[in-house]
Amino acid sequence: MNHRFIGDVAVGEIGLGGMPMSIEGRPDEARSIATIHAALEVGVTLIDTADAYHRDADEVGHNEVLIAKALATYGGDTGEVLVATKGGHLRPGDGSWTLDGRPEYIKGAAKASATRLGVEAIGLYQFHRPDPHVDYADSVGALRDLLDEGVIRMAGISNANADQIRLAQQILGGRLASVQNQFSPAFRSSQAELELCAELGIAFLPWSPLGGIARASTLGGKGAAFERIGAELGVSGQQVCLAWELSLAPVVIPIPGASRPASIQDSARAVDITLTDDQIRELNA
Repeated sequence: MNHRFIGDVAVGEIGLGGMPMSIEGRPDEARSIATIHAALEVGVTLIDTADAYHRDADEVGHNEVLIAKALATYGGDTGEVLVATKGGHLRPGDGSWTLDGRPEYIKGAAKASATRLGVEAIGLYQFHRPDPHVDYADSVGALRDLLDEGVIRMAGISNANADQIRLAQQILGGRLASVQNQFSPAFRSSQAELELCAELGIAFLPWSPLGGIARASTLGGKGAAFERIGAELGVSGQQVCLAWELSLAPVVIPIPGASRPASIQDSARAVDITLTDDQIRELNA
């Protein structure tokens, strides 16, 4: 793959979202590790995770531990692999999600994530989701402190609006590396944030870029045009979807989730697809 970079974040590529390998319906560990190894084999260098990617209450950081094990057992070079993790979102173990954006919590969570990942400093650490009970500036201030302390090498935010992106960039002194928001053919409400990231030179990581785990086969019910163009090109509609997202701005890194080697191998081939201007216009519509 041909990588462009913002900071140390590779853009113009496909990343791997680790969540499906750790939540409800997850595969066994052997298949999960095989999926991560398959991603590395096809040149994926960004793996997305979070301490909240787990199923049961007593296994916080399940996905982080899984990724660390997969990297340690991979026979090839992993020196260029960037693991991006997140904190501030919690799963009590009953399927629900809660929030904790307190600075002291985020700092402790980051250090715990570093331990689980087996690294001295986390490559990219992102504040998972705004906590309405905590001033956003205070939460992002924790990222600034983690950067200054060397606990993390790069800082990002997730599920953020345009005002929060600008505020985070200000608080971090221009060091905001990434924004991870939901974006797909069926969910385009983060278009403004994507465009702002392109303007500011910040990596934009669409999560659920294929419409979500349960709806990826139909791209969230919006897959007809993508499937038609895919048939013309001899590729899957999912590959066309990811190629379309890559075409929107040079800072975009889609991070489709996967729990089977074949899924991430199919997704990674999207970087080799060149869509025409007419095709992009049709998909934009």
